[in-house]
Amino acid sequence: MPTAESTNLWLRKVLLVNLILEVGIVVTGGLVRLTGSGLGCPTWPQCVPGSFIPVPHQAQGFHKLIEFGNRTLTSAVGLAALLVIVAVWRWAPGRRALLRISVLPLVGVLLQAILGGITVLTGLNPALVAAHFLASMVLVSLSAYLLYRVGEGDEPPVALVRKEIRSLAWATAGLGAFVLMLGTVVTGSGPHSGDATTPRFGFDPRTISWLHADTVMLFVGLVVAVLLAVHLTATDPRPRRFWHAVLGVTVLQGLVGYTQYFTGLPEVLVMVHMLGASLLAVSLTNGLLSLRRR
Repeated sequence: MPTAESTNLWLRKVLLVNLILEVGIVVTGGLVRLTGSGLGCPTWPQCVPGSFIPVPHQAQGFHKLIEFGNRTLTSAVGLAALLVIVAVWRWAPGRRALLRISVLPLVGVLLQAILGGITVLTGLNPALVAAHFLASMVLVSLSAYLLYRVGEGDEPPVALVRKEIRSLAWATAGLGAFVLMLGTVVTGSGPHSGDATTPRFGFDPRTISWLHADTVMLFVGLVVAVLLAVHLTATDPRPRRFWHAVLGVTVLQGLVGYTQYFTGLPEVLVMVHMLGASLLAVSLTNGLLSLRRR
């Protein structure tokens, strides 16, 4: 007979795979944009009129394979989101709150697919491309939340730090979301928005990049403030551990961002920066959750 420990392990594995795939599709989506393959399949839901898959001698060349590969990965992400619901229902019986939340990744993936289709049909409108990325950040954060919550009970949360520190942490997370939003504007104004015909926001790339960098500096200051506060007041080690992770990811993101700016935006570093954005969403989610106990 399976034990509670073994079933909980399988549940965690399913939730971890779901999180990894959510992060993975962000990276492959970045590859689509960096290679100018956003219209590699020029229509939706079909790749080309009359076919759901790329066809030989298609005008888009290798771009069709990159865009179709990203669309195919969406199916894997959707399957993982469906398995999340099944796993929570099967291995966490009676946890109704967790079951209700477990539905959200699948709903989000379906909405993302629709938004992606609209983005293609509108010729890669930069605002829609940005919304597509930010929606992925929400799904990454939600997946991280589920993975963290499965290790907790369902009793009302008990604060581990003072109210002022929790408020500061939420303000920090809000600024982190704004940093991610500005990052999409930077990308949507620069050379990696797609090919030469892809529409852009029209902002000066240098100006918007420095605005993004200045906001990151403020964000770093708030992260350090939260970390110092939990070090001085929290008796539980989890807040310190998770906010160290937030600071670590933030510093690495800043280093990658400045390096890519001063080295002419090499594609590899831009992809690493997108991966870092996903890890920042995960670390901030865990950081907020670590400030209370269930």
